[in-house]
Amino acid sequence: MKKQIESREDVSTLVHAFYTKIRKDEEIGHFFNELIKDWDEHLEKLTDFWEMNLFGVRNYMGNPIEAHIEVDQKFNGVISMNEFGIWLNHWFATIDELFDGENAETLKRRARKMSSMLYLNMFHSRG
Repeated sequence: MKKQIESREDVSTLVHAFYTKIRKDEEIGHFFNELIKDWDEHLEKLTDFWEMNLFGVRNYMGNPIEAHIEVDQKFNGVISMNEFGIWLNHWFATIDELFDGENAETLKRRARKMSSMLYLNMFHSRG
């Protein structure tokens, strides 16, 4: 039986399961695998990010817009909405496999908005 997302531990479970899929994805895995050197640190930072987004805990330090613009530049502007769509599909599938309830739906909505905002900022930064 699936459970609701109620704690940092639940968010961490989601983030770890999700990025296991992302790292193996043939279309988008290389973007992550080529740039992320310390996966433990990265997963902890992303747990901080999603915990902040869901529960308002202010332990995330970073600028996701700036980080995604830098990634896009390193890959010469080849990242499109297709890659964000693949990312979202994995996010939704992972949530649906592990969790249900209001917080699960909130994380889906926020990821959808976040992906659109990040892509638009990346696109505009290309000049």
